[in-house]
Amino acid sequence: MTGQALVAAVDIGGTKIAGALVGAEDGELYHRVERPTRAKESGKVVRDALAEVVEALAGTPEWAGVELLGVGSAGPVDTVRGTVSPVNIPGWRDFPVVREVRELAGGRPVVLTGDGVAMTAAEHWLGAARGFDNALCMVVSTGVGGGLVLGGALHPGPTGNAGHIGHISVDLDGAPCACGGRGCLEGLASGTAIAGHALAAGWRPAGGAGGRADAAAVAAAARAGDPLALAAFARAGQALAAGIAAAATLVELEVVVIGGGVAQAGELLFGPLRERLGEYAALSYVRGLRVRPAELATDAGLVGAASAALRATARAGEGA
Repeated sequence: MTGQALVAAVDIGGTKIAGALVGAEDGELYHRVERPTRAKESGKVVRDALAEVVEALAGTPEWAGVELLGVGSAGPVDTVRGTVSPVNIPGWRDFPVVREVRELAGGRPVVLTGDGVAMTAAEHWLGAARGFDNALCMVVSTGVGGGLVLGGALHPGPTGNAGHIGHISVDLDGAPCACGGRGCLEGLASGTAIAGHALAAGWRPAGGAGGRADAAAVAAAARAGDPLALAAFARAGQALAAGIAAAATLVELEVVVIGGGVAQAGELLFGPLRERLGEYAALSYVRGLRVRPAELATDAGLVGAASAALRATARAGEGA
């Protein structure tokens, strides 16, 4: 099928667990497979879904040549201990995902990466952050996450959670967040927050009580000119502007890449974000900061998990 080395990648999210073999040179996906996470069920049920994905990859003709696995997971993650405690998978708390996947993969080495960092690795390798040495890549979806590239290298931090911009405070008197903080960016700019703000302001979905009341429905209403829906996206854009400016001021970024389901709203989100960014990014070294939509779509987690694993292995080899 391919003459290049292949890395097995697994992407663990609250809705699905996906897997594929990924080309180490070009990021192409082979033998993509996915299973529903069934996150509301027990931890064992979720573990069984993970096992099905890894076992499906192990049954492919190319598996014998696979020497490395990358796992990207919703977080928080602990890359030192090899555990995950995804907020959206209640049955997994300090779940030893590295140990479990290593056993399923016949003892092959496994590298764990948070999903925001994995997305960053993918966009820096093949997407909108390619060619930049200092970048923040963000996922704006049900939650808000992110990862950093600093000095040309992926910067996951000591436990793999660096760049988790969704839980910096952008509203000192804001509502309490599930993380334990207050006024977090996620609570203002996530898809959940956009829909909640619109509903609180009096917006109602098409079709009445039976209609969809999520960020996609708010986006549809905003495109039709609904002022309450437009205001919800404007508020999210302003919150993102404040959070991005803070991050850029701290670590001197060149580009910010935004992906995830909410980013699919396009200029409804990016328009107010760019308009308000200048109010917060005022210092000379952050003025004119580039903000771009992500180029990789739903497979960014798989591509990024593979890329992050390859980078980590290369760093380990250099330090040997």
